[in-house]
Amino acid sequence: MNILAINPGHNGAAALLVDGELKFYIEEERLSRNKYDGNPFAGMMEALKYGVDILVLGGTSEQFPQLPWTGEDPYSGFLRKFNPNLQTINVGGAHHVGHAAGAFYNSGFEQAAAVIVDGSGSRREIEVNEDFKNPGFETETIFNCDYEEGIKPIFTSYGGNYDTQRVVSEDIEMDSAITIVKAYEAVSHYLGFGYIEAGKTMGLAPYGKENEFIPSLFYNGRGNKNVFVPNYPAGAFVDHSRHPLLELKEDPKAWHTDHTKITDAAKDLAWAVQNETQTLVGDLIEKAVDKTGHTNIVIAGGYGLNCVANYYYKERFPDLNIFVDPISHDGGTTIGLAKLIHYDQNKEDKTVRPMTTLYLGPERKEDYDFGDIETKDVKAADVAKLIADKNIVALFQGRSEAGPRALGNRSILYDPTDPNGKDFVNTVKGREWFRPFAGSMLQENFEEWFETRGLEESPYMMYAMDFKTDKHGEVPAITHVDGTCRIQTVTKEQNPNYHALIKEFDKITGVPILFNTSFNLAGQPLVETLQDAMETVKNSDINYLYLPDMGKLVHYPYNDSIVEDMDEAA
Repeated sequence: MNILAINPGHNGAAALLVDGELKFYIEEERLSRNKYDGNPFAGMMEALKYGVDILVLGGTSEQFPQLPWTGEDPYSGFLRKFNPNLQTINVGGAHHVGHAAGAFYNSGFEQAAAVIVDGSGSRREIEVNEDFKNPGFETETIFNCDYEEGIKPIFTSYGGNYDTQRVVSEDIEMDSAITIVKAYEAVSHYLGFGYIEAGKTMGLAPYGKENEFIPSLFYNGRGNKNVFVPNYPAGAFVDHSRHPLLELKEDPKAWHTDHTKITDAAKDLAWAVQNETQTLVGDLIEKAVDKTGHTNIVIAGGYGLNCVANYYYKERFPDLNIFVDPISHDGGTTIGLAKLIHYDQNKEDKTVRPMTTLYLGPERKEDYDFGDIETKDVKAADVAKLIADKNIVALFQGRSEAGPRALGNRSILYDPTDPNGKDFVNTVKGREWFRPFAGSMLQENFEEWFETRGLEESPYMMYAMDFKTDKHGEVPAITHVDGTCRIQTVTKEQNPNYHALIKEFDKITGVPILFNTSFNLAGQPLVETLQDAMETVKNSDINYLYLPDMGKLVHYPYNDSIVEDMDEAA
């Protein structure tokens, strides 16, 4: 049985299960090249290569546009042209269930409590009293999860607008005050970023500090109504008129590229929202443990991508087993919903299928006519030397990574020991000056370099971790201002080509870590195909593209002196 689940909306995605096994996952933007593309038709086309028996409609709403004549939704109508017996299951109103199912079924736990921290999930009519209901939007939910009973909500917090009546009970809370992610989004927008660019605020936060003149952003777990104005379902915005310090004086976009123009208020506000929100999520984890008795905790929803907070939980809860879904954003609900339907329709199947890889993009054989662009046969050692010589090298191989992190199949690489490396690569990619870069390292050296807080590995780059004291200053290009790095551990089994490259770099430099950032330019999706990779190289200052599957290096534009040096080394 082939089950295809899709997420219409931002982070549009498609995931295909074949007899309970995840066959592939793809975000629509990777195929359409349209950032945040919410209509996963190209992903559905990929699924048709395998065949589709069941279509699962996700998203935040059960309401879909209707096609003329047939009256069906456009996704079912499209797939029915290829399978007249297609079964459609609409679970569009179970958004947080999709998040929880994805995190739980990916975790490998047999039982767990799920903590979902999201911006705005599905809309619900919440009973205020016998005569009156108010619309509310899912923001945080706690679930009890196991293979017998499935995914059961036990507490949900809802957000609403100013006319929303407050409701508080054992299992429901609703208020017009905004909640965790909406506050983070509001601050991000106020700082000049997009509402869904909270990662930039997270990157800015370590430059700030506690500031007594910035008001508390939350009271009793809800957003301060004197700071935030709700606007569900779209989000919220900062009302700076009541707090003069929040007046940024400069257009935020002025300091995005010029660090001399940033104010302390901007940095301190980012610090405040990071610290207050991660504390509140920690409180939710405590509530989940109290309500369920579980010591296994899974986390998803947009806030799950906050790698600073994820590391904080490891310190605050050393005795809990915490799994953060590496595809925590809305796209990841497709995997959860597909698995939910599989286990619902195959109740005898209690097989635990933990996530073992994120290299889940469609399998494809690619040919590319390089024309007059000369290629060079290389080994990992040759490429490692190029990187050690301070050259930017893009890496393209195999299946693309699921989720927002580049994990060595669609990556841009550089020397992490270069003190000017961060500024250099940020300029090449067109990114803001304050944004940090990640690293990829040999698994065997993990505990030597980082304060792991009990983690044995970090294969999905979900934690911003402290370097050990004796390693401070060794890799300045990927060390953030607070002494942390978002790190990926790599084994030979997980990614043999990438592991070999890092190992060769270690032989040359004594550093078992590569500077790793996503293979894209500012505002663009990660590359998916070799054609995308070449177009990105041609339109940037990235001169080298390494294709380990082919054993080739592409140099664009061709540089004789570099190639001659490689010939001499060989």
